[in-house]
Amino acid sequence: MKENAQFLLEKADSAIGAAESLLRDGYRDFSAGRAYYAMFYAAEALLAEKELVFKKHVGVHRAFSEHFIKTGLFEQKYYQWLVALFNSRLVGDYAIRTEFENEEVKEWINEAREFLDKVRDYLTNS
Repeated sequence: MKENAQFLLEKADSAIGAAESLLRDGYRDFSAGRAYYAMFYAAEALLAEKELVFKKHVGVHRAFSEHFIKTGLFEQKYYQWLVALFNSRLVGDYAIRTEFENEEVKEWINEAREFLDKVRDYLTNS
């Protein structure tokens, strides 16, 4: 695995840990953001293995879809999770008020963990 991909996986691990800590402390909005970034960094790790780098989140989303979803390497749900959580992160970061519930944020963290595990497994075994 390339060094950049490994670094991004470690960053994704840290983002999940931060999401869990933030949720425990009652910061649901910020927790959602860290869960999103865990998925984002994992997607970037996949693309880094192909030496693909993007400046915008949408570029990462599209390239992930093109190279890993449309090719059948990953299930569609991973792309759906990434985009849905991106939108939740935007709400959490920029909306004046949010109504995220603990259970939904816990689910997002679990999805981020599954996403990261899938990416790590793919990069380790391919």
